[in-house]
Amino acid sequence: MTVSTTLDERFRAAAAATGLLDAAFDILPDTPIGELLVGVTDHGVCRIHFDPDPERELESLARQFGPRVLRSSKPVDRVRKQLDEYFAGARRGFEVDWDIRWLPAYNQRVLSELARVEYGTTTTYGSLAAVTGNPRAARAIGTVMNRNPIPIVLPCHRVVGANGNLTGYAGGLERKEQLLRLEGAML
Repeated sequence: MTVSTTLDERFRAAAAATGLLDAAFDILPDTPIGELLVGVTDHGVCRIHFDPDPERELESLARQFGPRVLRSSKPVDRVRKQLDEYFAGARRGFEVDWDIRWLPAYNQRVLSELARVEYGTTTTYGSLAAVTGNPRAARAIGTVMNRNPIPIVLPCHRVVGANGNLTGYAGGLERKEQLLRLEGAML
C-alpha cells in the first residue's frame, strides 16, 4: 500500500468519523444480484442503486444531500453487513434507519407502508394504494416503487401486478424474481 493510498483512506475515515460528510457511499461488488452502491447519511441509508456508475451517483448524492460526499466504507458497514446476511438467508428484515426526508410526504407514506410488507410475501400495487388511502392510485404507487431510493431495504420487489405477475422493477425483472425466490415468495 502506498503512502498516498494510506493517507487517502485515513482522510476518508476521519471525515466520516468526525461528521464532516453530507453523505458517504461504497460499492458492494459481489452481491448475488450484482454490484450495488449503498449511500448513507447521518440520518440513515439513503440510496441503494443497481449497476452503479460511481461518478454519476456521487453527483446525484451531492445534489440531494450536499457537496460533502465521499466514498468511505466505514459508514456503510452496518448496511453492508445486513445486506450480506439478507443475501445469505440469515436476515428477514433490516434494522437500519432510512433517510427519505427529501421525498414528498405521499411517497414517504407509501414507502413506510411498503416496509410493512413481510419477508416472503407479496402485495399488489392496488392493495398498497388502498392502505395509503388512495385505492385508485395503483399507477402512482408504481411510480413511487420505480423511484424507490433504497430498494431491498424498502422491499419494492414484493409488489406485483393485480394478477400476480411480476411487473416493472428499476433493477430489472430478473433481479426482482431473484429476490422473491430468495425469500421463498416464488418457487
